[in-house]
Amino acid sequence: MPISVSISKTSRSRASARVIELRAAIVFAAAVALAGCAGGNANLRAGSGIDDLMRDYAGVVPGASVLVLRNGTPLVRRSYGLASVEDKSAASPQTNYRLASLTKQFTASAILLLAEDGKLTLDDRAHRWLPTLPAAADAITIRHLLTHSGGLIDYEDIIPGHIGPESPATPAAQTSPSALPPTSAEVVEDPSKQLRDIDVLHLLEKTDHLYFAPGTSYRYSNGGYSMLALIVEKASGETFQDFLRRRIFEPLGMHDTLAYVRGGPAVPHRAYGYAFENGSWVRTDQSLTSAVLGDGGVYSSIDDLAKWDAAAYDNRLLGDASRRLAVTPWTQTDDPNVRYGFGIRLSGDTQWHSGETIGFRNVMVRWPQQRLTVIVLTNRDDPEPYRLALKIADRFRQ
Repeated sequence: MPISVSISKTSRSRASARVIELRAAIVFAAAVALAGCAGGNANLRAGSGIDDLMRDYAGVVPGASVLVLRNGTPLVRRSYGLASVEDKSAASPQTNYRLASLTKQFTASAILLLAEDGKLTLDDRAHRWLPTLPAAADAITIRHLLTHSGGLIDYEDIIPGHIGPESPATPAAQTSPSALPPTSAEVVEDPSKQLRDIDVLHLLEKTDHLYFAPGTSYRYSNGGYSMLALIVEKASGETFQDFLRRRIFEPLGMHDTLAYVRGGPAVPHRAYGYAFENGSWVRTDQSLTSAVLGDGGVYSSIDDLAKWDAAAYDNRLLGDASRRLAVTPWTQTDDPNVRYGFGIRLSGDTQWHSGETIGFRNVMVRWPQQRLTVIVLTNRDDPEPYRLALKIADRFRQ
């Protein structure tokens, strides 16, 4: 009897959860429909020109999804074009795009959650968690990795067989089934050939120098964020993808967002990446480095990212101190107008990050003082949408 009672409670709990999700979806849809009323005619006028800005993404072409939020209310929530060219499936607000470097915000937040838990500190040496890193990396701390100030060698440049994006494949790469593709930009059809975060560590183990002494300069480092993903695994005792799901995605209600791994859950409502080659769109969805999680392996949609954006303003995920740390301008980047926090770029009154990888170009820009956010996700390799997002925001900025 106790077993049947337990099952009944579980069933009721699951049913209640689904009712809550359904109610939330209805509220969200109502907010979209009434967004113009909330801001009056000004918001309606501002949103009326978005289709013109997005016209290159409309039609039978790889598409895009656009979200404009003010105070958590969607003023614009639209999608254009196709998520999959081959089967003509339309993009929608639920379409999941590979976020590429937008992933770094989640990686940084995972580290901050573990710091809040007392599992690690930001000034821990990376060697404490990854003792096989080369001796040259001994002084690198977690904080250095978060701010791209560690000086690690770019792992993309030390992949075996790497010979540059303009060079043809080497004979070994053409004939040996176990050889790695020659560049990280090459399309990979066989997922078993892709690098994982642990492979990045093994590549770095073979290096004997850094670009600069840790903490003395800036160089954008995908490898640093790959190392952070491994540190998350070591400190938490979970896989990186499971930690993100349990501690970030599920608590925020981002039910369709995931760090994708081969053999794990499929990506729901998935967009595939494309490039325009010789007059037509060609699928270029996966590269040699697409399976590295910490620097770019998360898939998400504009609907789920609306929930992520909301978490930037209160303690539903991170405490006040951690959120302040994330948006502190720790490091001057190679752009004199941009500094870097933890997984976020800071320039003027904006907090933003872009994500570029084979087949995808994305950006998320936030004006925290105005509680305004613009998100543009696209499944094509060109153009980068940062300036497009700024044009969209100009229609709504006060």
